[in-house]
Amino acid sequence: MPQLIVRQIEEKVVRKLKERAGLHGVSTEEEHRRILREALLGSSEKKPSFKEYLLQMPEVGPDDLFERSRDLGREVVL
Repeated sequence: MPQLIVRQIEEKVVRKLKERAGLHGVSTEEEHRRILREALLGSSEKKPSFKEYLLQMPEVGPDDLFERSRDLGREVVL
């Protein structure tokens, strides 16, 4: 398989590439491959299932924080 060497990349770009690779749990080299592949060939990754999507959501606290109080409506005068 061919190799590609990219020289004289700004430090800020390298830092962002490393951060992005860390977020995806892959090497910097693999992240670089993915970015190039997506930019030139389009996204071929399958979309996450609904379950996978929900599992990606951050933990924000206990479920009772989101519990709704019983809405009894408002008094209406006719």
